[in-house]
Amino acid sequence: MDRKDLGLMYRTSRIAMIACLFWVSGYMPASAQPKSTNTGRTPANPQQAGPTFAPVEQWKAAVISGDAAKLRALYSANPAARVVLSSGETSAETDVAFWIGLKAKRIKLDVAQSASPQPDLQQVAFEAEVLSAADGKLRTVYVIDGQLWQKQGEQWRIAATKRSDVSRLEQPLSTDKEIYVPGLNAHVEIADALKKASEQHKRVLLVFGANWCYDCHVLDLAFHRSDVTAVLNPNFVVVHVDVGQGDKNQDIMKQYQVPMARGIPAIAVLDSDGKLLYSQQGGEFEKARALAPEDVLAFLNKWKPKGSG
Repeated sequence: MDRKDLGLMYRTSRIAMIACLFWVSGYMPASAQPKSTNTGRTPANPQQAGPTFAPVEQWKAAVISGDAAKLRALYSANPAARVVLSSGETSAETDVAFWIGLKAKRIKLDVAQSASPQPDLQQVAFEAEVLSAADGKLRTVYVIDGQLWQKQGEQWRIAATKRSDVSRLEQPLSTDKEIYVPGLNAHVEIADALKKASEQHKRVLLVFGANWCYDCHVLDLAFHRSDVTAVLNPNFVVVHVDVGQGDKNQDIMKQYQVPMARGIPAIAVLDSDGKLLYSQQGGEFEKARALAPEDVLAFLNKWKPKGSG
């Protein structure tokens, strides 16, 4: 991610903000907009609901069953449900086809927000971890989705939804985690890592990034996958080097030939004696959100110490 993506990060990194978009008149159907004549007071905060919302469980069951008709019945028909993608607006039929096309065998929902802003409305934001058989083989994919449900008579239906594209790596629900700890001396951290690497026969993995960087959080989540840690932990000592807004530790980036202009996160690999083995020149990890677990594993296996398992 480069600094020009910072504005996009604020729109995409905090999943709870998806639900807030429904309150913009462009996303909320007119029949579902709050009815109030008091424009001189700030609206009350939405009431936070419990962790489960039964219609979402019905939606999940319909996706797993592959029943397109049952899933379509959960979308508002009058007025038509609003479906928003990163590429623009589409139809409920397209959204149904997307979810059915995943051929989900299992879905795990990580709910970031479930709130009732007013009676007969429920907004839910989540990341879906889907075990998909879409390509003829099982693989895990991730989709971020925000749904606005409206009670129409006795039936809850999706009045509006905004979702991400499919990703192979888990996406962060927020960028609150402090991956890059303020105040650390990166030169000292690298020296300590080289000493440890020499003692443990490992290599040093320098990860240049910043806490504001969405893709840095994607890569951090990838580094905590069990299949990745099985290769990462026995073979590398990881050092996170904070670049701030491109104004910190630039001497270290230059020393290890990692161009800030090609974005972050960026990686360099050192031998235990400090020799530079690899430096990211082409922004290979800058769009970490587009990588697959196999990409991360292939990189780590290529640069782990020779002769290691």
